[in-house]
Amino acid sequence: MLIVLPWWPVFWEHNYFVLAWPPLRPFLTNNFVRGAVSGLGLVNLAAGFADLAVMFAARDRREITLRDGSGRP
Repeated sequence: MLIVLPWWPVFWEHNYFVLAWPPLRPFLTNNFVRGAVSGLGLVNLAAGFADLAVMFAARDRREITLRDGSGRP
């Protein structure tokens, strides 16, 4: 959501913070700020996929050890 929503004008320009504090509008509608929020969304997505990869790799190692019959993790 952080990747797409900053570029969707209906959501981004009419949110709580812009309506509560009108002086924030020029800052929040700046393309650099939108890009930074999208960048954080990409970093969050990459970190999530990295965590999933580690989890699946650990699970695969455990299954191989159990199939091996050694009983050692």
